[in-house]
Amino acid sequence: MNPIADELNQTIESANPHVYEMLSDMGKTLFFPKGILSQSAEAKQKAHRINATIGIAKQAGQVMGLESITSKIKDLPPDEYLPYAPSFGKPELRERWKQEIQRKNPALQGKDISLPVVTCGVTHSISTFADVWIDPGDPVLLPDMMWGNYNMSLNVRKGADIQHYQTFNPELSALDLDSLEKSVREFSAVHQKIVLIFNFPHNPSGYSATQAEAARIIDILTRAADKGTNIIAACDDAYFGLFYENEAMKESLFAKLSGIHKRILAVKLDGATKEDFVWGFRVGFITYAITGEHGAEAAHQALEKKTAGAIRGAVSNASHLSQSLLLQAMKSDTYSKEKEEKFQILKSRALKVKAVLQQVRFQEAWDVYPFNSGYFMCIRLKETDAEELRVHLL
Repeated sequence: MNPIADELNQTIESANPHVYEMLSDMGKTLFFPKGILSQSAEAKQKAHRINATIGIAKQAGQVMGLESITSKIKDLPPDEYLPYAPSFGKPELRERWKQEIQRKNPALQGKDISLPVVTCGVTHSISTFADVWIDPGDPVLLPDMMWGNYNMSLNVRKGADIQHYQTFNPELSALDLDSLEKSVREFSAVHQKIVLIFNFPHNPSGYSATQAEAARIIDILTRAADKGTNIIAACDDAYFGLFYENEAMKESLFAKLSGIHKRILAVKLDGATKEDFVWGFRVGFITYAITGEHGAEAAHQALEKKTAGAIRGAVSNASHLSQSLLLQAMKSDTYSKEKEEKFQILKSRALKVKAVLQQVRFQEAWDVYPFNSGYFMCIRLKETDAEELRVHLL
């Protein structure tokens, strides 16, 4: 094992040995190299006259670029988007995103979380998360209604054993947390480690847990952890903030799970994709929250380095241009107002859809799955075949 990886492992194990146990085989061997990238970062801070470290071309004191490209980007200097971004992500953007996470999730007050690491979108966050934490055969518990790409990221790429529990109760009135509890109990009885991914607002149903449902989820996981199971609870918050009804919990489950148990690792997988309506920017984030008697900050930094190492070995870094544009938007005085305007449009559409679907004349054709947030909603057809109807509508 590389000595740097071994040092990171010792830091994590010292803070919380259970979190160290949760790392995948790859996760244990991951590290961030002390080569050209770390040397370049040092040179950027200290070599103000001549920096001969990083492999880019410069001209007239700034990064070299093509006029046909730079002329299209008016408000950013080329040095803010043409050079490589750090594998961890732009430092100022990471700090800003962490501040936003804390602002949007009051339950995090007084809790320690890592500095977010920038990925190439939430899909890449999930894939990188799997590299660091999932081995072939590890059980991953997901609702039966799930985003199809989980299968590609977790099962096809990593060999995870995806197991399903029922998303909603038979009456379609709430989450089926009895089914979740049964799955957690069964798999924690035979596995030292289980992985769960919670996706609120949920794709494809458009449902977010209520405060009461979130409290029961936490109780289910805590009781399993009390019995000795290591639990990785990843929160896929791709649609975070798009909560349209009062009963929907307005915080991430990540905030509730952070710091509650030494055997529970909370991971937040989110990004600007839907939160900031920049689908093609491909800017996502991975944030950790571990519980440890001491050394939590050092352990968080160690996990950041392992995560950045996984990114370095796969795609090197996320788009510098996208990160810079997002950062400038977040610093804008009109940022919050613009987001609120778009939110209200989506909310009005969702409430209109709900009103139409609940008309009496449709009751013979379908039942409506609960939805209160996000982008999507689903219906349960009573007689017609769904694929046949899809083709007919086309």
